[in-house]
Amino acid sequence: MTFFHYNQQDATTLSYLFLKGSTNIIQKLLVFERKILRGIFGSTKENQTWRIKNNEELDKLIKHENTVNCIKAQRLSWFAHIQRMPEARATKKVFKWNPLTTRPRGRPKYGWEDNIIQDLGQMEIKNWLTCVQDRAKWKDVVEKAKISN
Repeated sequence: MTFFHYNQQDATTLSYLFLKGSTNIIQKLLVFERKILRGIFGSTKENQTWRIKNNEELDKLIKHENTVNCIKAQRLSWFAHIQRMPEARATKKVFKWNPLTTRPRGRPKYGWEDNIIQDLGQMEIKNWLTCVQDRAKWKDVVEKAKISN
């Protein structure tokens, strides 16, 4: 149950920013989401005094389905879709394409696939190559990603 309904452009922008993997952007997105949720759910009255809901209470109310987890789930879903495509499809060719130029010196930048492999590692999914081919199993993986921390 997601409380935010973005249009396609907003979702694309959030996905792009999230693909960069910057913890600063992820943290700012979570803070913004909690600010909005506090406005939606309001305060709690305890012992004749009002207080704002803490993060754990908000997390229970949204059933651990925050915006970051939804973006991760969408990314995993798209990754599986690409993996199941035939090799002749243009999308699959672009996904597997390696540029002919060399990368600049320094720490290598994380790519889209690197972030997905990292997400799968955090979720402790080892055999993702075979799991991706079975839609029912992969759907369970995507659902698990929606509520994982």
